[in-house]
Amino acid sequence: MPDVALLRSADGARAKNIRQTYLNSSDGKNARVRMIEEAGVISYIKTIKERISTLSAYENEWEISKEEYERELGDKDPDKNTVIKTRYCIPYAEHIIEIDVYPFWIDRAILEVELADENESFSLPEYITVIKEVSADKRYKNTKLAKEIPYDEI
Repeated sequence: MPDVALLRSADGARAKNIRQTYLNSSDGKNARVRMIEEAGVISYIKTIKERISTLSAYENEWEISKEEYERELGDKDPDKNTVIKTRYCIPYAEHIIEIDVYPFWIDRAILEVELADENESFSLPEYITVIKEVSADKRYKNTKLAKEIPYDEI
């Protein structure tokens, strides 16, 4: 688990509180809606995600209204809980490092760096230590967490 106070104080750091709800989908794509609170401002996002490879996915994402978000919640996938997390976004060396901290883990967080290409190199600040590479480990995907972690009402 990273030092959250250190993440908050990093140059250019932003913290987002996210409620991510998966929707019913029958076409092999993942559909989700998010309510994101950042610095007291709430926004709503819908995403359609299609896996291209173990490490890559195509995402179509757009902002929606609160009313659209509430309507979409009516199509929630009953087999998946809402994923609640705080995402720390830290600009570093031409990339944005995203670290997701979940309320059910006290010993780990998930780090993601979006790259233009799977083979693109990147670096991390010295204060971040990667313990294990989990990009190909389905147990750490949010869709899997949504099925197994019962915390819908936190």
